[in-house]
Amino acid sequence: MRPIRLPEPPGVDGMETPEIFSGGGGATVVRRAVLIGNGSPGAENQCLGLARALGLADNLTLYRVTRPRGGINEWLHFLPISLHKFIDQVLRQFFHNTRFAIVVQGRKPYRVLNIGSVGLSTILEPDVKKIVTVARDTYEKEGPTLVVACGWDTISYSSLIRKLASDNVFVIQIQHPRSRLDRFDLVVTPRHDYYALTASGQQEIPRLFRRWITPQEPPRNNVVLTVGALHQADSAALRLAAIAWHDELAPLPKPLLVVNIGGPTRNCKYGVDLAKQLISSLYNVLDSCGSVRISFSRRTPWKVADIVFKEFAGHPKVYIWNGEEPNPHMGHLAWGDAFVITADSISMLSEACSTGKPVYVIGTEHCKWKFSAFHKTLRERGVVRPFTGLEDISNSWSYAPLNDAIEVATRVREVIAERGWTVG
Repeated sequence: MRPIRLPEPPGVDGMETPEIFSGGGGATVVRRAVLIGNGSPGAENQCLGLARALGLADNLTLYRVTRPRGGINEWLHFLPISLHKFIDQVLRQFFHNTRFAIVVQGRKPYRVLNIGSVGLSTILEPDVKKIVTVARDTYEKEGPTLVVACGWDTISYSSLIRKLASDNVFVIQIQHPRSRLDRFDLVVTPRHDYYALTASGQQEIPRLFRRWITPQEPPRNNVVLTVGALHQADSAALRLAAIAWHDELAPLPKPLLVVNIGGPTRNCKYGVDLAKQLISSLYNVLDSCGSVRISFSRRTPWKVADIVFKEFAGHPKVYIWNGEEPNPHMGHLAWGDAFVITADSISMLSEACSTGKPVYVIGTEHCKWKFSAFHKTLRERGVVRPFTGLEDISNSWSYAPLNDAIEVATRVREVIAERGWTVG
């Protein structure tokens, strides 16, 4: 047998080394991401979802902005985070070892919020100076840095990074920053954030308060509008979840109805009344279900969870997740045949609507303002239906799945290309 002769590597015998094998050209390819979150799983999942859609999930660093918690700090969250931290530090030093320490710090030991690790082993407090220095010093070798931030508390960090290293970074702010959108290369925000500018929004908002409602003007060219929230539940993640949860979920009788219960918010208030409505409707559809899996979120009030637990505990068709790890959420998205979701959670609805499977919503009558606009959009696109208890869960229906993360990633690539960069 003749030996296979491999070609000589580029650069041998005086041949010119192609750019792909040399150090040149590296400064035009974005290969890494810096994510800045605020401790909220929903916000950080949006950053991670966009990084996944851009193919940068394996080369990212997550930083987390944390506010002081406990005592008087719960009343200071309206302040800019830097001022809040400064006031907290002064108060703790001034009232240390006094009878007012409990008022300042609360009855529990002083701490900062640090919810979960979202799968990463290390999450750091953001250091703008360090991030900027690394972005500059490694630009020629590693290429530009993509910075993705989400949440009100992250705005000052991401905008300052862009100001100090605009030639070395591309900064994306997720969720509307309320003002001065030119501080960012792109702003990613749901369409319903612009509800204040619609005719319905102006009827609901008194004229006196309109100037304080964000936004105050139509979206600019650097604004990318989405239907819902970005997330990590893409097709690849769901395939992996289907494998991981196969042994537990595949044998369940079909159809499998997944029920996700969130918690009341400022724009979607409810209590045990919704829990009782949900229980009644679930009983009405049990005959058309093979099995039911119920999950609660971190925001679910105990009084809501308790009434559901007491009603369905021991029911042969119903399983209620007790909150212990591992979290079956991704497995439910992969194996569920239909979903019932409370109207308060834009994140859970966005994830379920990306599967193309039937999604039923309960509690929209409790929502107002931009939450109502979000639900109206979902209904008009045919991706959700109200959960009334009259449904036959075995009758499936379909729609064009929501692909907000993919659509945003496409726009990001287009804007980055205008700068002469690519995402690799």
